[in-house]
Amino acid sequence: MSRKYSSEKRHWNNFWEESPDVEQIYDNEERVSKHFAEIVSPDGLTILEVGAGSGRDSILFSRSGARVISLDYSMPALGLVKSQLADSDQVYLCCGDAFSLPFPDATFDLVFHQGLLEHFWNPDDMIEEHKRVLKKGGYILVDVPQRYHYYTVIKHILISIGKWFAGWETEYSIGELERKLEKHGFTVVKSYGEWLNPPIWFRMLRKGLMQIGIRISMYPAIFSFLKKVFVIPRTLILKMKWALYTVVVIGSIAQKE
Repeated sequence: MSRKYSSEKRHWNNFWEESPDVEQIYDNEERVSKHFAEIVSPDGLTILEVGAGSGRDSILFSRSGARVISLDYSMPALGLVKSQLADSDQVYLCCGDAFSLPFPDATFDLVFHQGLLEHFWNPDDMIEEHKRVLKKGGYILVDVPQRYHYYTVIKHILISIGKWFAGWETEYSIGELERKLEKHGFTVVKSYGEWLNPPIWFRMLRKGLMQIGIRISMYPAIFSFLKKVFVIPRTLILKMKWALYTVVVIGSIAQKE
């Protein structure tokens, strides 16, 4: 793919300006906070979210006892986060650059991002900057699209014809993601993956229909039923490493030595 394609600030300003209602944005079913909490409790930690997006993850960590800074370079995104905050939430908003963070070395216990790393041609520069602001023994959590999925094919077709909402995006297999973190001196302590419910094909169909004025439910009853029926098999299957090559999103949690 030619580097004439890129994900730029204007793409995200447009995206968040067109998404003012957080209730109309699919959440990630709390997977970021859930998987991190299996490693260590967030209570009392100082956490940085890079690429705040809707801010749901920052808010969840805050309500689990963490002090959180939610950083984005898009003011509309930060406005969406602010609209959800309660007076008791310890979430502090920061407009900044993911490649040049306005924080001293060794500031945070956790730096995390969901749906961010894949949008940039120079991910190693980003990871190294995030490593800089982590304390020794601190954690990085990176959550990205998984390579071996039909979503990848659809996405790259749309990129090639200039119709992708974010301008450009790549993807990683679970092995690629783990090796990328290890390359920067991190030790991977946990990797995970998730199938989305509703599935990605339905979400893309729904968005396409909205473009022509047709609105359908975000969560049709059939998908809610299937989620309940398959909750135990799904959990067991996703504990197997091979299954992480079939899901649509993956994440790795790694520790700074």
